[in-house]
Amino acid sequence: MSREVVAAVVTEPGRPPELQKVRIDDPREGEVLIRLGATGICATDLHFSHMMSKPAVLGHEGAGWVEECGPGVTRFAPGDAVIATFARCGTCANCRAGEPAYCTRFDDLNFGGTRENGSSAVEFDGDAAYAHFLGQSSFATHMVVRESSLVDLPPGADPRAVAPYGCGLMTGAGAVLNVLRPGPTDTVAVFGAGTVGLAAVMAAAAAGARAVIAVDLSPERLALASAVGATHVVEAGGGDVVSAIDEIVPGGVDFAVESTGVGSVLTAAVEALSRRGTCAVVGIGSESTISLDWRTLLNGRTVTGVISGSSLPEVAVPDLLNLADAGRFPAEKLVRNYAFTDIAEAWEAARSGGVVKAVLQF
Repeated sequence: MSREVVAAVVTEPGRPPELQKVRIDDPREGEVLIRLGATGICATDLHFSHMMSKPAVLGHEGAGWVEECGPGVTRFAPGDAVIATFARCGTCANCRAGEPAYCTRFDDLNFGGTRENGSSAVEFDGDAAYAHFLGQSSFATHMVVRESSLVDLPPGADPRAVAPYGCGLMTGAGAVLNVLRPGPTDTVAVFGAGTVGLAAVMAAAAAGARAVIAVDLSPERLALASAVGATHVVEAGGGDVVSAIDEIVPGGVDFAVESTGVGSVLTAAVEALSRRGTCAVVGIGSESTISLDWRTLLNGRTVTGVISGSSLPEVAVPDLLNLADAGRFPAEKLVRNYAFTDIAEAWEAARSGGVVKAVLQF
């Protein structure tokens, strides 16, 4: 069986999504039907909108309420408040080790556009649509997701206020808290002051790092970085970024986070490290290669890629919400809310950088 709902559909590559009526399946074995309360717009949504060869429902920062559970679902019941994250197989060595972000089937399950059996839960204009994007396709009033992609929200939490924690905030914060793990004597530089970069700034501040340096081209973004925890800022268009960081922390920083996806920025982030420093790479852009001086690495520096903050979502999301409740992770300063019907305005604001995190509310 299926039902008619409203979704924002990308009908042509690069074209912003438009509200359309679609049909969505009832949940099958191990699946849950979610009524959305809110969903963030992420740079990954903007990027993939240019790659669609058939009508697609994107979106992957969804939160809402369980409306119906399919056969075999045991962890949830109708009415439960939940936040959705990426899909994982649950059986590979990495999943079993508590590292689902490195699931060996991550790409197939999150970017294949279908269920494992090749079917799609979403039908548009009589044909199967590209769906199940990053385990969700949350640009719709309802979505069908795997039970394993859902995280319980604590009592009293409003799904409409927490949607970005399922991706952007968890990604940036996790790179710091799960991978770099700075202590009170450590220094951190964060390159890029978008949602992911600012989440890294907030996490580094919450971890008690003695210096948290934000680097960006935008004075407005740098002012926001200072408001959410950066102890220093460097305007990237103002000269030699590496030298500017060295003036703040002589000898270089212990840790860096690269969130822009720009190759030259990654080069600078690694060069800004102290000997034996570590750079976490969380951004990806149009360039397929990066350039590093081999002598830079021989000085004991490490460059490591990080997916979804190397997070176990069912642990990471509640932990970040606890930090937010304690006033130590002020993510609300990044968000501007829009009605779902205003997705065109929100999409352009996210694309142009006019807002840090656009969140659609239903």
